[in-house]
Amino acid sequence: MLELLAPAFGDVSRVLLVGVGDAAKIDAGVCERIGGALAARLNASGENTLTIVGPPGADDAAGKLAASIAFGYRLRGYRFDRYRTREPAAKKPSIDTVTIQTRVPAAAEAEHQRLAALADGVAFARDLVSEPANILYPESFVERCMPLADLGVRLEILDESRLHDLGFGALLGVAQGSARPARVLIMEWDGLGQPEATPGAHRQGVTFDTGGISIKPAAGMEQMKWDMGGAGAVAGTMRALAGRKAKARVIGLCGLVENMPSGTAQRPATWSPACPARQSR
Repeated sequence: MLELLAPAFGDVSRVLLVGVGDAAKIDAGVCERIGGALAARLNASGENTLTIVGPPGADDAAGKLAASIAFGYRLRGYRFDRYRTREPAAKKPSIDTVTIQTRVPAAAEAEHQRLAALADGVAFARDLVSEPANILYPESFVERCMPLADLGVRLEILDESRLHDLGFGALLGVAQGSARPARVLIMEWDGLGQPEATPGAHRQGVTFDTGGISIKPAAGMEQMKWDMGGAGAVAGTMRALAGRKAKARVIGLCGLVENMPSGTAQRPATWSPACPARQSR
């Protein structure tokens, strides 16, 4: 990427030339990387607007490639700024308008709608994973997902009573050392109306994992909030499917729990021929 100052161009303050290699090999992946590189270079540059000359061509493929540039820009431009209270203004994102020029705007817009829904899902998952563990725990994870109902996702929440009745002993055992009760979140997107075709996604959502009664070493403990990344990915997937009105029926399941040490944490079971296995709360 070559950057040129361009004060003689009127409103244009700088021009960036991006090498793309063999023009015959330009595909969606290349365009996404171009968008990402531009976001990394310009997002905190102090500039307010960016105009990108899209790939050449007047067919639908050129329009889709233009949309891929926008997709890459958005993914790379993501920031979790909720708790950035002292960041200098010079380091904050400044670009508020991105325009991509293409000769096939209809095709670009159609592809952009699909990719924007995917980007929304990615951002939703990233937001969940980025929250600290004192903010995001099983109950608040569920609350963050409730707006998915507005997009047509059917939600069902299993509380501790239901989990006990359904035999979720392992999940409840992990949760019993924490003041935060366990939850299971079931999300269903039905874009087909055909219940016989139902792929599913299920991941654990340990919102914080100290290691339970056998506490983990202090080094890296702050990273234990990321153990819910799988559940965040499932929630983001459901957000993307609903946002793009996918022609599919998918069920996502998140087992949500906080693993903490306390006087009620589960103990290792013991067993001998003379003493049956037992486990106390």
